[in-house]
Amino acid sequence: MKISQIYNKGKTVFGVEAFPPKKGMATEKIYAALEEIASIKPDYISVTCGAGGSDSGGGTPTIEVSSLIKNKCKIETVAHLTCVASTKTEVEQTLSALKAHNIENILALRGDINPDIPRKNDFTYASDLAAFIIKQGGFEVSAACYPEGHSEAENKNADLKNLKKKVDAGCQTLISQVFFDNAFFYDFAEKSRLIGIEVPISAGIIAVTSKKQIERMVSMCGASLPPKFAKMIAKYESRPEALRDAGIAYATEQIIDLIANNVEGIHFYAMNSPYVARKIYDNIKGLL
Repeated sequence: MKISQIYNKGKTVFGVEAFPPKKGMATEKIYAALEEIASIKPDYISVTCGAGGSDSGGGTPTIEVSSLIKNKCKIETVAHLTCVASTKTEVEQTLSALKAHNIENILALRGDINPDIPRKNDFTYASDLAAFIIKQGGFEVSAACYPEGHSEAENKNADLKNLKKKVDAGCQTLISQVFFDNAFFYDFAEKSRLIGIEVPISAGIIAVTSKKQIERMVSMCGASLPPKFAKMIAKYESRPEALRDAGIAYATEQIIDLIANNVEGIHFYAMNSPYVARKIYDNIKGLL
């Protein structure tokens, strides 16, 4: 099923993001965690590539995990695909592999710039990749969006214009970067509609469970930390279980507010934690 079809069912779409095993990880443990996450029956599970440019394109781990979710767990999946270090031929090969595994939804991304990995010249932007995938046929393409603006964008207006290019290239749904202040998302969504972006937008939410995790998130995506959130981290940073529970509560509060304001979808960054994914889902399932 194409992801855009799920948005036509008249409910808030609940998707979960997971990642494939990375080098040195216990593959069986990761796969067991992903199957447990799938057991809560989200509307879809998206599967990342490596961060920081460590995985060119949407390599074998992404394909294998996407196939597990789609074909064994019977949950629709969205495979992430980057292009900054890929040629058109390499992307075509990945698309063929995805198609062979019955995967029909892709999140098209430029990918992180890694100075240690040479850039390829076939694609410059995510919109170029999206247009290329759509031209091949057989896939529906989603794109990323940034409520606080992309870190490399000149300003928010320039970033919105770039987002419009992705939609004009044929992207059918949007998934937002993490944010901790819903006001940023509401402002972004309103301005997106004003410039003619009409596709569904899912709000990206994470339940922070450690101080190290929030430091990594801020360094990667530049998300702002509201005073209320910062106080929570400061109060519980030395108590791991308390911080985990507070993070779940904060994310739940964000989601409830978003659903009350008619958000079209929630994209929950589960970080491969079945415990956190289930807690969040149990907290909000009656609202979806």
